[in-house]
Amino acid sequence: MPAICQSSLRDAPWMQPKTRRLPGIQPLDWSDWIQLDEAYAPQMAERARLLEARRNEVLQMTPAAEMAAKELLGVICAMLAGRDDFDVDGARVARPDGVTVEIDPNDPLMSINRLISEDVCILQKRGGEHVLTAGLLCFPASWLLHEKMNQPLTAIHQPVSTYTTDVAARVQRLFDAVRADKPLWRANALHYHDPDLFQPLPDTVKRVVPEGQGYIRSERQSILRLPKSDAIVFSIHTRLVAFGDLTPAQRAGLRENPLEHALDVSALPANVGADL
Repeated sequence: MPAICQSSLRDAPWMQPKTRRLPGIQPLDWSDWIQLDEAYAPQMAERARLLEARRNEVLQMTPAAEMAAKELLGVICAMLAGRDDFDVDGARVARPDGVTVEIDPNDPLMSINRLISEDVCILQKRGGEHVLTAGLLCFPASWLLHEKMNQPLTAIHQPVSTYTTDVAARVQRLFDAVRADKPLWRANALHYHDPDLFQPLPDTVKRVVPEGQGYIRSERQSILRLPKSDAIVFSIHTRLVAFGDLTPAQRAGLRENPLEHALDVSALPANVGADL
């Protein structure tokens, strides 16, 4: 299968101090949430293929998340109706790549998959933590959806050695503090030797960081609260760029700020969420 890559990397988190170290949280402009780029059409085709061939691996939803998933679909359709690149006519949506899809409100995550190239995870508060209750994850970056379903944030991040009890409390505080009218975003970056977008990996297997150039994969992760259900949506827009397509400045920045240092979770501020 030909590599599905972007020609350039828009969000290179290692390039700016404010995004270089976790959490790298920035305010999100609603108009910039659902993104389109030159990889939209091939990514959408790959998403359709994965839903056909691997539905149980890439789409899971608990009954508790059904109303939140339907609310999310409604929010997305309303946003797309206000854009020039989508044509929304009731339950029919014409996409920018010329494909027209029918919205099925009874299968909200499948409908979302037919509209946007973002993966989406729905988390709902149970006791003191947010729990993953639904996920549409066609492009996993070295994790498995079924291992994380119905798990709280601490269990989801259990394989991350620097995700201490203190860090977990700070992340939970962030999820508690995010407001429906003030969504957030951040970006990460990972080095892969091959361009596959579907990169599942069990918790028991450690990802091998390749030597040489390969590909830089960056996820633009958005965090927003649904106003009616109060659920948190964690959405992921994946960009994949061949190392040689990074700008000279971005390559120089990687030499100065290696990815392992740039994504050190221990740098999460103690007061994260205090000013949201």
